[in-house]
Amino acid sequence: MNQQEPHFLDIGQGVHARRIAYRFDGGASDTSPAIVWLSGFLSDMASTKVVFLSEWASEKGYAILRFDYSGHGLSGGDIQKASVGAWLEEAVAMLELVSKRPIILVGSSLGGWISLLLARTLGQHGDAGLKGLVLIAPAWDMTEKLMWEKMSDDARNAVLTEGVFYAPSDYDDPYPITRILIEEGRKHLLASRNIPVSAPVRILQGMHDEDVPWEHSVALVDLLAEDDVDLTLVKTGGHRLSEPGDLRRLARTIEALIKPDATLA
Repeated sequence: MNQQEPHFLDIGQGVHARRIAYRFDGGASDTSPAIVWLSGFLSDMASTKVVFLSEWASEKGYAILRFDYSGHGLSGGDIQKASVGAWLEEAVAMLELVSKRPIILVGSSLGGWISLLLARTLGQHGDAGLKGLVLIAPAWDMTEKLMWEKMSDDARNAVLTEGVFYAPSDYDDPYPITRILIEEGRKHLLASRNIPVSAPVRILQGMHDEDVPWEHSVALVDLLAEDDVDLTLVKTGGHRLSEPGDLRRLARTIEALIKPDATLA
């Protein structure tokens, strides 16, 4: 069943209640593989990559689920009160919508971190439905490695004393880095662990990425417990990897996990 208009799922209770917007296209059958898209920080389910994937999945007959984190896009919630733990909770709740289908998690930037946390959660519950992860410039441990450790003393002081620092952006207006985001994010760090995934992992990384350096993805390969890990470095690629060639590469990578012997024109 196709759902062109967004639907909403209520998550949490009391002061933590929020309405999460999502779109779920059910594919050709109730058993078709489900692609679950996890967006980057301050991105949403209308981005270039996921719109492309939605059209491609429809042509292939695959199901695809995409949603906006709280504080993002069409979802409720305040970005200055949001956290990695809340976004992970939302991702876990969203998986109920795909039922018993085989799942491919596709995470971009922050979504790569959420995907790894989600895969670990699924493994702890003995879920064998996860067929693979495709991570695009995965910003694992982003709040610590890519934010806090790179911030100036003045910026850190603003976070600690004022609760927020507005960081300059190459893409839009300055964005908030909050004390909640930093401190709650420390509960979900992966760097000191042998990360259990129990599914093939494919990483796509631009070598001209100024937000998530390619070395960050190389370090992730060493942290993963899974042996079936491939890292593709795109020499001329930036952070977004949204050019036509990047999108075709992304589709090929997903299809190879769904159908290992398939080729994509």
